[in-house]
Amino acid sequence: MDLKDKVVLVTGSSRGIGAQIALAFAKQGSIVILNGRTSIPKELMQELDEMGAKYAQTLGDISKEDDVKRMVKEVIKEFGQIDVLVNNAGITNDMLMIGMKRDDFASLIDVNLVGTFQMTQAVLKKMYKKKTGVIINMASVIGLHGNIGQANYAASKAGVIGLTKSVAKEGALRNIRVNAIAPGMIVSDMTDVLSDKVKADILERIPMKRFGEAKEVADVAVFLAKNDYITGQVITIDGGMTI
Repeated sequence: MDLKDKVVLVTGSSRGIGAQIALAFAKQGSIVILNGRTSIPKELMQELDEMGAKYAQTLGDISKEDDVKRMVKEVIKEFGQIDVLVNNAGITNDMLMIGMKRDDFASLIDVNLVGTFQMTQAVLKKMYKKKTGVIINMASVIGLHGNIGQANYAASKAGVIGLTKSVAKEGALRNIRVNAIAPGMIVSDMTDVLSDKVKADILERIPMKRFGEAKEVADVAVFLAKNDYITGQVITIDGGMTI
């Protein structure tokens, strides 16, 4: 797919990996639709302005069905279509299983899995009419291998992987490709708060001996959008941590 002037909606694009994905698509000449629950940082919009990028924003919570329907309707009304959907928005709420309450599990599933389902379904209906489109879901290596203290997160991301593969089979009938990215340890607000000891312990398990950069994840998203013959795949970007 040639990404120039394609409409790309990136959920959770106010910061971190989502913001880098938005910038990466903007560099390809895409029309980028930013999303956050309440606001988009002025710094991100200023960076897009300096690039001469075409962009807009739609605010809302992907776990709320009414918000999802409104946001998709807003984008379709203004731009006529959504060519690429990147389901990046997600949360964490880490704790050991024995101390986890039902709401600790359900509230995370509502965002990471149900939110991805709702966005996918709403956009997929529009893509079906066009008989073309790309959906990229943000999974995690935790969804592939699990992790202590992250049973809820692992379950949500494993669900995203299953959703990706199933929708890829359905979408292929209409020339719609669906893939997932499974990042490992990526430099973020989450890694910034880790102690030096914890960071050192994690780095020992990464053959490349460094954490990944959000831009490296964004590059994979652009690659998956461009390649017209990749679908139903989970691309792991973890410096070799899971081999």
